[in-house]
Amino acid sequence: MRQFIALLSLLFILGSCAQNQNPKTIYVVRHAEKQLTGENPPLSQTGELRAKKLAQILADKDIQHVFSTDYIRTRTTVEPTAQAAGLNIEQYNPKNHDSLVQILREREGNILVVGHSNTINQLANYFVGESPKFDDLTDLEYDFIFEITLEKNSSSVARKLYKDF
Repeated sequence: MRQFIALLSLLFILGSCAQNQNPKTIYVVRHAEKQLTGENPPLSQTGELRAKKLAQILADKDIQHVFSTDYIRTRTTVEPTAQAAGLNIEQYNPKNHDSLVQILREREGNILVVGHSNTINQLANYFVGESPKFDDLTDLEYDFIFEITLEKNSSSVARKLYKDF
């Protein structure tokens, strides 16, 4: 009986020491409008304005981590937000969402992730559960922000427009 009580006590102590996931929000956006020349084009003037608008939208969201793919247009999209928050931009591979999702779940604090028209919806779909899945964006869609809320045992995804903020 003593061993049983000792075992239960040990399990209780270990369980209470386990890391609990604090609620957080992950903002997932497509890179801003790009110039139409070259394989790795920079942002257009419109895209530069959208990047600044994103930084304004997220200014009061307590962003703790910023992730970008290794393209000029994605890095330039998140630079104003990262600079305003005093954060480094962390690079991720858009072909390995499983690894990124694991990192996003483990990190504490709110997060910004920028990707591409054919990757951000796939990333959001990891968190929708049984809800309908999102289709890839078209080449002309730049104004969506996916707001993913992660709580201890649940997640939800809201697809919003920049103007909704």
